[in-house]
Amino acid sequence: MDTFLLSLIVLFAGGIFSLLTYRQFNLMKGAYIAITAIGCLAGLFSIMTPLQEPSVVVTFSRPWLHLFTLSFTLDALSAFFLIPIFAVCPLAVLYSFHYMDKADRKGSTGVNFFFFNILIASMALVATADNIISFALVWEIMSISSFFLVIYDYQKEETRRAGYIYFIFSQAGAMFIFAAFALAYSRTGSYDFAAFAGMPGTIKIIVFFLALVGFGSKAGIFPLHMWLPHAHPAAPSNISAVMSGVMIKMGIYGIIRLYAVLDVTDLIFGQTLLTLGAVSGVLGVVYALGKHDLKKLLAYHSVENIGIILIGAGIGMIGIASDNMVMASFGFAGGLLHVLNHSIFKSLLFLGAGAVLQKTKTRHIDQLGGLIKRMPITGKSFLIGSVSISGLPPFNGFVSEFLIYYGAFHGLTLSGSSFIFTMFGIISLAIIGGLAAACFSKVVGVVFLGEPRSENAAMAVEAGGTITLPMIILAASCLVIGIFPDPFVQSAFSGMRAIKVLVPVTAPEVAIVTANLALAARLFLGMLLFSLVLRKIFYRNKVIERGPTWGCGFTQPTVKMQYTATSYARSVINFYRPFVLIRDSYSGISRIFPGRTTYETRVDDIAETALTDQVVTPILYLLSKFRWIQHGHIQLYIAYIVVTIIVLLLFL
Repeated sequence: MDTFLLSLIVLFAGGIFSLLTYRQFNLMKGAYIAITAIGCLAGLFSIMTPLQEPSVVVTFSRPWLHLFTLSFTLDALSAFFLIPIFAVCPLAVLYSFHYMDKADRKGSTGVNFFFFNILIASMALVATADNIISFALVWEIMSISSFFLVIYDYQKEETRRAGYIYFIFSQAGAMFIFAAFALAYSRTGSYDFAAFAGMPGTIKIIVFFLALVGFGSKAGIFPLHMWLPHAHPAAPSNISAVMSGVMIKMGIYGIIRLYAVLDVTDLIFGQTLLTLGAVSGVLGVVYALGKHDLKKLLAYHSVENIGIILIGAGIGMIGIASDNMVMASFGFAGGLLHVLNHSIFKSLLFLGAGAVLQKTKTRHIDQLGGLIKRMPITGKSFLIGSVSISGLPPFNGFVSEFLIYYGAFHGLTLSGSSFIFTMFGIISLAIIGGLAAACFSKVVGVVFLGEPRSENAAMAVEAGGTITLPMIILAASCLVIGIFPDPFVQSAFSGMRAIKVLVPVTAPEVAIVTANLALAARLFLGMLLFSLVLRKIFYRNKVIERGPTWGCGFTQPTVKMQYTATSYARSVINFYRPFVLIRDSYSGISRIFPGRTTYETRVDDIAETALTDQVVTPILYLLSKFRWIQHGHIQLYIAYIVVTIIVLLLFL
């Protein structure tokens, strides 16, 4: 625990350093990156023992305000969730050296770096908090620090609005979590999580579902996801990478940790999580298909992958309730491993989107094109991330999704509702995988292939070295986990040992499954490399000419003849129309010699539309009727206070 605490102190020192030295801009950035990297490396070193020896639990506590005790515990589950925190965050920090290079905003950049390190430290403390007070304190620090990171470009109205939406969802979610904790405290009289197991069964269910709303809001579970497509496009891309790849997993951690400390085996927990996961996964990727903003599209894919993780956790809980430990073990292991895998490939994709944005000045997909020739490192890295997030071999997304499938197929021996929900999970995973592949074939095809659709895209060049290096490392990580999955799968199995009601499967069975996975991935990669070598041999003595993309026989093709993102995905989106609002705007042709004709299509989020129309708009209308109360006269404000005090005294 000493090394872990030291890493947090170093991270805090790095944040303070950025505030004190922001005037020396380049020096501040370089030293800040070095200090933060040292702190994260120390954090990674501190979690090695709990991961390798799950029975080892390290605790730390100290009194606070002479009333409470702040208690933290580092066990295998905490250690597993700390991996993406300490592995991805330093890469995002390195990325910021060239990405946040505006010397005229050096003060704002210094403040951003400070809150970034506060976010890293608070996430690490969330993953180790061992009682109600500790968890509530660091959870709020995490939410507030990430809010300030979202509003970095606060001069823009869009950014301020995104920050407000995120803040509202964060605090509303926190209220549900604190309500769950308050109910648990009223029944146990203890702040310690360990006391939760002694509550009555009905109270456990209420506590879990109250907290599920709060943790689900942070994780981005549908329909509590509405802040994601606003906050991620507004925040700097390195912040988007950490928030989407790492921070939202704290919601997943909260769900799994609460399930572990409640020590429950009811079937309703697994069925609820699996249903929420299936809905989040399918609708998340469907909405992503309909978006034309690159970062907003990636934000909806966070909803999709949170759905995959929840499907894995749901299958695990159903397995525990049905006493099918193979199903439970592989379901939880697949879900946990997908936490790590998603943090890698989603961070890679957001960093790639940031590089595209920096060099083209646009996030609109239909204004890009041909970038793989102009930004080859970014394009190839983004392609690897796209294949990984689609769950295709030989990359890491395939490994975690395969483990979930493996657990689910072992659940087909069950009967009744358990069999139905297991089948529902398998079908949902298959649909999610197919839709994800369709979506990223759209993104890669429209953004990186073909011809540039705008002058900015045509003039784009490769990003700086500190931008491309983190993408190369993350892309390589996707491949390494896919080809050598054994240590990562073992870490996931170690992490789930914190769930006391789970009896993990034996090591030999895990080793057999992992070995077969690794063999399949290596064979697939070998066949791919062999095909490339054959192609090189066959084309060795042939003349290869290069020219513009083939225009299907047109003698003077233009970029307008290429597929747009809308036309590519429209037929798929139409299939889900009951759950997706599609708005078309078409000026039409009304004359023999028509003028300029316009056509625009927009896909709206049904949850956000319902919240706006049915809740927010009526509340704003009602509050507007009381606006006369706030008139600016200080005398009447004082009168309000006096009248309120008199009324309260009369009642008391």
